[in-house]
Amino acid sequence: MAYVISDDCVSCGSCAGECPVEAISEGEGKYVINAEACMSCGTCAGVCPTGAISEA
Repeated sequence: MAYVISDDCVSCGSCAGECPVEAISEGEGKYVINAEACMSCGTCAGVCPTGAISEA
């Protein structure tokens, strides 16, 4: 199951740099994860300083 980013995102970009499949991009007001590209590895959730990333 793909990961999602909540509104707690502060747009720091930490997650995007860690994603091995480049599924994370900057959206309006927060980063977003492309669910089709996400391989559910959880790397992004591990580096998020606000805990804004979780499994959908």
